Amino acid sequence: MPQAQATHAEPILALTPGEPAGIGPELVIQLAQSTLPCSLVIFADERMMQERAESLGLTFSFEPWQAGLTSDKPKLYIKHIPLAQPCIAGQLNVANAPYVVNCLDQAIDACLSGETSAIVTAPLHKGVINEAGTPFTGHTEHLQERCGVNKVVMMLASPRMRVALATTHLPLSQVSQNITQESLSQVTRILIDDLKQKFGISLPRILVAGLNPHAGEDGHMGMEEIDTIKPVMAQFKHDAELLGPLPADTLFNKKYLQEADAVLAMYHDQGLPVLKFDGFGESVNITLGLPIIRTSVDHGTALDLAGSGKADIGSLKTAVNIALEMASAQYSEI
Repeated sequence: MPQAQATHAEPILALTPGEPAGIGPELVIQLAQSTLPCSLVIFADERMMQERAESLGLTFSFEPWQAGLTSDKPKLYIKHIPLAQPCIAGQLNVANAPYVVNCLDQAIDACLSGETSAIVTAPLHKGVINEAGTPFTGHTEHLQERCGVNKVVMMLASPRMRVALATTHLPLSQVSQNITQESLSQVTRILIDDLKQKFGISLPRILVAGLNPHAGEDGHMGMEEIDTIKPVMAQFKHDAELLGPLPADTLFNKKYLQEADAVLAMYHDQGLPVLKFDGFGESVNITLGLPIIRTSVDHGTALDLAGSGKADIGSLKTAVNIALEMASAQYSEI
């Protein structure tokens, strides 16, 4: 597995604006209007970014990026990657789809080599990439393949909670059969390791949701808690404090969450509706199990808003701040 090696004194984050016709570029431009928390390297077409800024009536100042650059104060850099054709906000162009993947790949490689400390991704458009002839199922799967790992875990975080998922985009009818002792053990191992290594939490406290209503009621309402979840929890009793299996309708209680480092939900809509109700617009997607740090916004390309200047920057700000928090936690251990 490729391993990222830090080569600079302070965290420097890579940022990909994603689909150039979407809101990603202007979110990055809006981010640049305020004081940066650290240096950022934008992997994008310089001219496109300047033109989008001008259309919004905003300034956008940056320096060209070269590996090894350091600064005693946060700076904005651009690694120039040219578009195939000029971009019009709100209008997808299949000719520019390879550009989007190229920006992503160069940012990933910069993290793997240690040139940057983490990658923050703005939304891309999977459909236009596939239309261009590149099979593409999403950021997460592409990162997994590019980084050469067998398993990754999706975790969403708001300023008040973290929720990791044992399964992700599956029909509800397939969830139970996809939660095995082996798969749940892999997810739990990755979650514990990344909470320790990327968040600096020495003994993570994790609330584990049951799969069935009332966490199965001792087998009267399902056996998954007894046959699968409890045995896996027992495997990690010396690595973390795992509480559960807990009924999902009560574990998302403030008095429990304020003492927990993360929740492990069994399926997508068990955990994420609560998190998004709590923090929509300021929650982020974090990919665990990679040799690099990756955070992402929790929304799509919003083509209908592109170029209007009305897109909400909250999720991108949070994604940058959490990536910086994670990168700083790793630096503290070096």
